[in-house]
Amino acid sequence: MNIPWIEVNTPLPPPQNAQKIGTPLAGLVAAGGDLSASRLHEAYSQGIFPWFSDGQPVLWWSPDPRMVLRVEEFKLHRSLRKTLLKFQRSSDHELRFDTAFEQVIRHCAEHRRSGQSGTWITPEMIQAYLELHRSGFAHSIETWVQGQLVGGLYCVSIGDTLFGESMFALQTDASKIALAGLVAFARSQGLTWIDCQQNTRHLASLGAKEIPRSDFLTQVELADKTTTRLWHFAPELWHHVMHRDL
Repeated sequence: MNIPWIEVNTPLPPPQNAQKIGTPLAGLVAAGGDLSASRLHEAYSQGIFPWFSDGQPVLWWSPDPRMVLRVEEFKLHRSLRKTLLKFQRSSDHELRFDTAFEQVIRHCAEHRRSGQSGTWITPEMIQAYLELHRSGFAHSIETWVQGQLVGGLYCVSIGDTLFGESMFALQTDASKIALAGLVAFARSQGLTWIDCQQNTRHLASLGAKEIPRSDFLTQVELADKTTTRLWHFAPELWHHVMHRDL
């Protein structure tokens, strides 16, 4: 199996060159290189993301199919609607953006997931996304209750593209509240989709679906990459989720 090896100054191969469906490493684009903010920006701008474990080189992926949440198809189930209404009405409940990015990513790294013995969010990955956050391209969506961070997620945002990375919850539905907040923000900004990378039952229950990689890459290619947004969540943005027929 011929896996391209890249050096620090070597551009990533195009995602269309990834290992084919049915092969042991399907979706793998390349190995090696660095995890600088500029490298991550290059990767995400092409629909590629890093995913590897301790002891492995950096591995770059673009899976086929790709899990995507179209924000118009977000499923606001009755139970989650009730949770959001209670959350909004409580004076000591708050959704925040970018006030605790490092806490969020570290919680995500510590969060234990079914079927996984460890985490892919290694110390090297944490430092890389902290650098990307300082560069303005990685963001945290945070669920706060009584002054405590109880859930959230982090994502990468380049222009009109949104790439979800990981989420965690220390209280029931805390990560879902953060995702609903991200959907509300996306709708308010005219953004149409959030990349979820790979299929999980949890994401599928909220409306995410698999699409062919070719369709996903077309969306990434056509999206504007230059727009700069003010990442701030105001309470009035909730109407983009709460007052719609879904």
